[in-house]
Amino acid sequence: MVCLNMLSLVSNKCLTPKQFQMSLDNSISIQIPEADLTVVRDALALIQTTLAPYLIALTPEDRKKLPKMGDGSEPFVAKVMDYAVTDPQFLPAYIQIAEMKKDWDVVTGLLPIFRIVQQLDSNLSDTVMLSGSEVYDASLKYYKSVKMAVKMNVPNAKTIADDLSKRFANNGKRDKVAE
Repeated sequence: MVCLNMLSLVSNKCLTPKQFQMSLDNSISIQIPEADLTVVRDALALIQTTLAPYLIALTPEDRKKLPKMGDGSEPFVAKVMDYAVTDPQFLPAYIQIAEMKKDWDVVTGLLPIFRIVQQLDSNLSDTVMLSGSEVYDASLKYYKSVKMAVKMNVPNAKTIADDLSKRFANNGKRDKVAE
């Protein structure tokens, strides 16, 4: 058994070697300098400002109605664009090749940017999720330690426990911390 602090030792709530190792596992340990975060925020603001005049927001209903061009359709559309230029006699009269070209240029121009943004989104999401999970898990362990201290009448513990317990006041079973 491994006792992490005096409260653990006194309350006989020590960890098994496996639990102790799990408590030491820290999958992420990074510090991002504020200067780097500022550079990123400024770059994102520039990107937003630059693209804002060109970006469209669709309603969920609009999105459902539109035919979707996925990865498999891109080569098809690229071929059609070539054929429409070399063999325009097959182009329906109500379709303007100039407008098709504009749309295709938007797709081919934004798609590489979109893919980079998707990668960033995925990596940012994973980093925030892992960091959040680790700090939340550590916070739950701290809270559990404080609740143990309350049972032992340790000074200041009750005030801290009462304040922290507000997080779980209306959660029912979902986020209850194990006693």
